[in-house]
Amino acid sequence: MPEKKRIVKIFRIVLLVGTITSLFFVPWILVKALLAPLPNTVQEQVNEAIGLGLDGIIVYVDQGGKEPAFYAAGWKNRENKIPADPHSLFKIASIGKLYDAVAVTKLVNDGRLSLDSTLAYYMPELVGRIENAERITLRMIVQHRSGIPNLTDTPNFWTDPPENNKEALERVLDLPADFEPDKRYEYSNTNYLLISEIIEKVLGYSKFQYIKEEILTPLGLKNTFGSIQDVNMDDVMSGYYVGIEDDIKTADYGSMIATAEDVGIFLRALNDGSLFEEGEQEIYSSIYKYDHTGLIPGYQSIAKYHQDMDTVVIQFVNTTNFDGYTWNLSEIVYNRIIRILRREINMEE
Repeated sequence: MPEKKRIVKIFRIVLLVGTITSLFFVPWILVKALLAPLPNTVQEQVNEAIGLGLDGIIVYVDQGGKEPAFYAAGWKNRENKIPADPHSLFKIASIGKLYDAVAVTKLVNDGRLSLDSTLAYYMPELVGRIENAERITLRMIVQHRSGIPNLTDTPNFWTDPPENNKEALERVLDLPADFEPDKRYEYSNTNYLLISEIIEKVLGYSKFQYIKEEILTPLGLKNTFGSIQDVNMDDVMSGYYVGIEDDIKTADYGSMIATAEDVGIFLRALNDGSLFEEGEQEIYSSIYKYDHTGLIPGYQSIAKYHQDMDTVVIQFVNTTNFDGYTWNLSEIVYNRIIRILRREINMEE
């Protein structure tokens, strides 16, 4: 706890003063990344990403018909000069929503959840505390069409993070809805906190245990975990925030932990349908998407399947900042990697 409080204190200072320098230099970094000649190989592009200011990067490529390829550059741990390891554990943040949506799908298919039942039905204690609870359905919650405010947008969420789901939910109770149920799409992390609560209420045990039984074990995934509390922290890639020297990987904002390979295997099974039993893929396709990104302090990730070249590409970067230029930089690097892979495929044909 003292270590977490110390990191949070430093984080507050950086949020106040750290953007002035970034705003001055950022555009040139992005221009440099965009205009640089495209390297010949993925590894060269990964190496170049470090020269652009990222601390560490991991890339996993699973192209159909080929053995998966692993790439890494920079630091797993900057202070101890430990090189980036493509098999390190990483906080995957919102990529975890894909696993949650699959869990909902399987429970719906089993008749244990209904997409048309309301928040009020599953959590009657929230009637009067979350606006429109009687009209918001589980389907709307999964699809980010509930209108429930995003808890991570509430004051001081990142500088004074909640200790648990109960504290996190309390930050949005009694707030007005952002919009009427099902009137539009607006991404809200509160939706998936509620999904976790609903799943555990129905099951009577932890959501992650269900994910392990129904998703991870059937796929043979042994390097995916529910939180940093479940792993050896030496196996976790360090996380860095621009302007903070400290490794912030011990700060627990709530995230699944996984290797890039585990995420890649899961993503291919999600996209090719092998993850699903009869009737499930149709349900899933009606409620959620097949790729995702993730972003929390110190960790950003991209997980996508590219159908045109039958290739899964996972990218982990352990550097973030307040005004988002590292995210833009990460996307540029990812898109350049995709261009390199497409070029390679075209040369083979």
